Amino acid sequence: MPYIPPEVITEAKRMDLLTYLKNYEPSEIVKLSGNNYSTKEHDSLKISNGKWMWWSRGIGGKSALDFLIKVRGLNFIEAVETIMGNVSVCSPTYEILQKDYEDRPLLLPEKSPTNGVATEYLFKRGIDYEIINYCLDRDLIMESLPYHNVVFVGYDENKEAKYGAYRATNGKRIMGDCSGSKKEYSFRLIGGNDNVLHLFECAIDLLSYATLCKLGGKNWRDMNLVSLSGVYSPKKNIEESKVPVTVEKFLEEHKGTRSIVLHFDNDIAGRKATQGLKAVLQSEYKVVDKPPLKGKDFNDFLCIRMNINQNKFKEERKEYR
Repeated sequence: MPYIPPEVITEAKRMDLLTYLKNYEPSEIVKLSGNNYSTKEHDSLKISNGKWMWWSRGIGGKSALDFLIKVRGLNFIEAVETIMGNVSVCSPTYEILQKDYEDRPLLLPEKSPTNGVATEYLFKRGIDYEIINYCLDRDLIMESLPYHNVVFVGYDENKEAKYGAYRATNGKRIMGDCSGSKKEYSFRLIGGNDNVLHLFECAIDLLSYATLCKLGGKNWRDMNLVSLSGVYSPKKNIEESKVPVTVEKFLEEHKGTRSIVLHFDNDIAGRKATQGLKAVLQSEYKVVDKPPLKGKDFNDFLCIRMNINQNKFKEERKEYR
């Protein structure tokens, strides 16, 4: 079992559910009245005065950690990793703890001898088979054991795995970073023949964009596509925001980059992230805001484009409502 320092666990326990949702899953919040909230995923789950209660199941708690374990079904390690993995690189509260946590060796799950479940999951979300196989052949994507999650892997300059993000393929909303992941090596597809950097919040959106490019006759293999592996949160004083370590690392290694295209979600968090990165990058680069034309994110947009029934994914999120 991965070791997590006690101080990291303490910080993870301190985060209440409403704070977690506001910062990392704002689209899940449904305001009822005053200081009372619910979630889109579970309309019988109520949040008020620092506590939450899932009335239809008789389950309650205070922290985001409680929620991820009791409602989302994550084990303790996965829940801590999800909270700490989502913490912004700009957060002064967690910056030192997160650095210590990420200095630990990467612990990838055991690799499945077959990739059928992961392939089917991605294909059902509209991702092109050629792109899926390209990633599988290069170990950029793997299917894990024993849960058959899809894992998106990032490598350093020596082709050594340094980052891993897992995502459940069984319809449950379970996702997070593997223990010891270093975000500067997050999941990416690097073409090398372009002076443009395309940024995404997550790997699924990156792969969806690559698929849309292929559908539009563009060569996705020549593009530089990079996932931030989570929502970027600028500081309250936006001018004091930092460049994410993922972006810093890429720009250090690709001095010829001239333009940065931001493909973030059409929600409050995505718009704030766009505003923040524009503020810190536009003095040196041409920064372009290019969110999906329809839907919340690029996978939504791809599903709309391909007439894939999105209600299926929405129903999966309501499975335990």
